[in-house]
Amino acid sequence: MKHITHLRDLVPTSPASWGRENSLHLTLKFLGNVPADCLPNLSAAASRAVAQLKPFDISLTQTGAFPKSGSPRVLWIGIDDPTQQLARMQVRLEEECEREGFPKESRPFHPHLTVARLRKPSGTHLARSHEQLGFDALAVVVSELVVMRSELSNKGSNYTVMSRNGFL
Repeated sequence: MKHITHLRDLVPTSPASWGRENSLHLTLKFLGNVPADCLPNLSAAASRAVAQLKPFDISLTQTGAFPKSGSPRVLWIGIDDPTQQLARMQVRLEEECEREGFPKESRPFHPHLTVARLRKPSGTHLARSHEQLGFDALAVVVSELVVMRSELSNKGSNYTVMSRNGFL
């Protein structure tokens, strides 16, 4: 992604773990450790959550950092959901996962792509550069919900597709 490359070039000595283009993703629900024998139920919940959905558009739009106050730890690109289809899909996924015994998330849903995690609280300059650089809006078609496994390594997270749930 050009934005990440440009940002890395602007602040080359920043203490950040950068998102890789092939692993950028939008998390609708984070589950933590899930026993292997629960994966079929999780995949079934994801399939039910997208039943009757048709592909829809979202846009990657603004830049920002979490947390809003204090030292930034995560740099993100925000999601514009003009039809609210993404929000509805996320609610349906929460409901279907709860039916399978996975607890609902108590925090509100803030869709975003994580572009970097800051390893030290000294990332204020990088966060400011990220926000000032901005991001040209990019339209994206959402046409499937993927259940992913994430495994941490010393080179970052490794992602494995567990199931794909396409729309009509």
